[in-house]
Amino acid sequence: GVWVVNVELPGDYPFKSPSIGFANRIFHPNVDEASGSICLDVINQTWRPFFDLVNIFDVFLPQLLTYPNPKDPLNGEAAAMSLRDPDGYNRKIKQYIDTYCPGVEADFDKMVLDKNGGSLASKRMQKKLADSSASESSASSEESSSSE
Repeated sequence: GVWVVNVELPGDYPFKSPSIGFANRIFHPNVDEASGSICLDVINQTWRPFFDLVNIFDVFLPQLLTYPNPKDPLNGEAAAMSLRDPDGYNRKIKQYIDTYCPGVEADFDKMVLDKNGGSLASKRMQKKLADSSASESSASSEESSSSE
């Protein structure tokens, strides 16, 4: 699964910014949960004609998703939760991913691991690594005992 992004180009694009929003639901401080519209200064207020869709998809949206701004929210619940209960916020994001865009779990885990290094996702990754190491150790022990 993936997040589906709606893009509407105005008649005077690139002199006027495109309209960008998520089609599937997303729990994020800077995304309106009902409409999917995003709050991003570079698109809504400081757009320049030299920006293009490549900038939006390669820079602006990934940065928004990786570094939410809870001080300028469209989703007050997500903003408050991200500040007061980061683990609960990460669980709620995971719940939305499972419900509204299955298949992106690994990308979310990597993003949280890269950003926080100690959150729910990184603990899950550490457990997977530990389980994997234990399996490899067990397999090598069995190989060495069977070769004796």
